[in-house]
Amino acid sequence: MASASSGPSAAGVSSLDPAVPSGASSSGFNFLCCGVNHKRASGIKRSMASEVPYASGMPIKKIGHRGVDSSGETTYKKTTSSALKGAIQLGITHTVGSLSTKPERDVLMQDFYVVESIFFPSEGSNLTPAHHYNDFRFKTYAPVAFRYFRELFGIRPDDYLYSLCSEPLIELCNSGASGSLFYVSSDDEFIIKTVQHKEAEFLQKLLPGYYMNLNQNPRTLLPKFYGLYCVQAGGKNIRIVVMNNLLPRSVKMHIKYDLKGSTYKRRASQKEREKPLPTFKDLDFLQDIPDGLFLDADMYNALCKTLQRDCLVLQSFKIMDYSLLMSIHNIDHAQREPLGSEAQSSADTRRPAPQKALYSTAMESIQGEARRGGTMETDDHMGGIPARNSKGERLLLYIGIIDILQSYRFVKKLEHSWKALVHDGDTVSVHRPGFYAERFQRFMCNTVFKKIPLVSELLLFPWLSLRVSLSEQKNSEDLEQDSTSLVIPRSQPLSQQC
Repeated sequence: MASASSGPSAAGVSSLDPAVPSGASSSGFNFLCCGVNHKRASGIKRSMASEVPYASGMPIKKIGHRGVDSSGETTYKKTTSSALKGAIQLGITHTVGSLSTKPERDVLMQDFYVVESIFFPSEGSNLTPAHHYNDFRFKTYAPVAFRYFRELFGIRPDDYLYSLCSEPLIELCNSGASGSLFYVSSDDEFIIKTVQHKEAEFLQKLLPGYYMNLNQNPRTLLPKFYGLYCVQAGGKNIRIVVMNNLLPRSVKMHIKYDLKGSTYKRRASQKEREKPLPTFKDLDFLQDIPDGLFLDADMYNALCKTLQRDCLVLQSFKIMDYSLLMSIHNIDHAQREPLGSEAQSSADTRRPAPQKALYSTAMESIQGEARRGGTMETDDHMGGIPARNSKGERLLLYIGIIDILQSYRFVKKLEHSWKALVHDGDTVSVHRPGFYAERFQRFMCNTVFKKIPLVSELLLFPWLSLRVSLSEQKNSEDLEQDSTSLVIPRSQPLSQQC
């Protein structure tokens, strides 16, 4: 990386960070490692990202600030991905270490606006180690406030450092049309995403309210922000945010949706459908799963209560255009897949390790009020929310609200007004926050998610009763076929049940 424009000064603290050019717009998470292959129906085949050796060269392909240089390595604002990952790990190691010397205390209002800065010359200094990258500056936003957020979710400093800095970060290549870069920690605990200047600025403004909301309700489907940083290199500012990882790579995802409750242009493009694991949209969901997804009553009530509470928070901040990211693991499909297949060996041979952060799984995020052991088998949910489709197949849902760093500013108002002139204003995704929140909740809790009917109600839904009973009968037959071997409890990993 080229030398930072701010010069090789020592560490410093400022309350305001100068504005920089905007970066790529935010997008939904598409958690695919570089060089993997997936199939929509049968699952995904995953492999670790392979590191491309550092090489200079002008980008030959570019989406937003994201490009690929002549050697094939990803670049962001002309900084190679390997150099950016190295700078992130050096910077986080330093800032977490220096924060440990500061005494524990209550968060003050001014803590939300502090920006700490440290310069990393390649030859090293009395404060920083030598490294093989070009000089860069690393900035940490609201370090004391984010330390509190991490403590609230039970993330100890040594665990945070170990997850992010002990092994190379893994680049997720399917970043969508925004041009953002995504990295995942080697233990699947955290996601790192590049954000544009306006998004980082908006997050800073949100922090006091975010602090208040987390104190009242740590169980939420909203993104969990664990850190906001900036790598300054070559006169460019690359801002990154550290968040919870919604989709564990060790669980095979069979299909994925980005849902807003809108119908205007809410169908995956042909280009998107050609991807290994496409991100489908609202109209695709209505076509693929017209009957919706069925949850037991307690699970449904807990999920809808969480969505209602989260939407109220987003509405109070005048936030809109957010989505529900939902990835589905089909248990029955996974059990029918050959044990020797690449997909099975790469994704199902190991059970996902419990995440260190509290309230980080989809199951924990919906209040934790749903009782276990109702009409759904919840003893082996692997962090997902148990559900069924209309065929009676057992599913695990991994969900979270994404893209919340969009406020209803003048540009969005203008965008909605223009679309409303050409199309039905109630169907477009960019809408005033109150209407958007109401439509979002109605779509999720009436169309996407539904309660499994009670026994008396099944008389009105004979198709569901029959399909569920047939599925249960088939599952029972599958277990009987294994009677010559030891009976495997359902609490063991799915790969051992197949």
